[in-house]
Amino acid sequence: MCGRYASTRSAADLSALFEAVDETEGALEPDYNVAPTDPVALVRHSSRVDGRVLSLARWGLVPPWAKDTKGAARMINARAETVATSRAFAPSFERRRCLVPADGWYEWLKRPDGKQPYFMTRPDGGPLAFAGLWSVWGSGDERLLTTSVITTAAVGDFAVVHDRMPLVLPPDRWADWLSAGDAAGLLAPDVEWLTRLEIRPVGSAVGDVRNDGPELVRAIPAPSPLFSETPALF
Repeated sequence: MCGRYASTRSAADLSALFEAVDETEGALEPDYNVAPTDPVALVRHSSRVDGRVLSLARWGLVPPWAKDTKGAARMINARAETVATSRAFAPSFERRRCLVPADGWYEWLKRPDGKQPYFMTRPDGGPLAFAGLWSVWGSGDERLLTTSVITTAAVGDFAVVHDRMPLVLPPDRWADWLSAGDAAGLLAPDVEWLTRLEIRPVGSAVGDVRNDGPELVRAIPAPSPLFSETPALF
């Protein structure tokens, strides 16, 4: 699953990158330790502006029919294998898809001496975009924009760390994902794009959601090799 990630670019940078109108009203802040139910940036198509908008949403999709928002923390991820048929996610998959900007995501590998966190990211510091869904719950003062990140089976050496990973979309898939067309063909990972990422050991401080800051994504020497030899991701 994808249960923690980093997203630190400013609204101005994201608006330029995704060619989106900024609707965040100055509320977007850098976050090196995004956790379930946190406010996060997303990019979606808006008929109101006839183009893309950058919005703030709460991470953990709440379907419009839900009685309350209590289950949001369990809805942070939607499985690619079932997203088109799930009662909770299928309507959003059909009509309300979005991009979730990120610097990278964290996973923890169980080792004999404890859990070692890793940060999956681009070594050049470039941006990533997760395939996501959005929905609106409530109305008036209770109106809430929520989102979920689609996950898929991990591929290559990412599977050494965890069996699931977010569906990372390369820039040439962004427009198709945001369009009103059929997106079923976009649910498979782009293997070539993923070869640009690194699997970086980081410190244990990221395990506490109260911690934040650039030190969380800095590489540390791993306690023991993750791979038996220099990894070739695919």
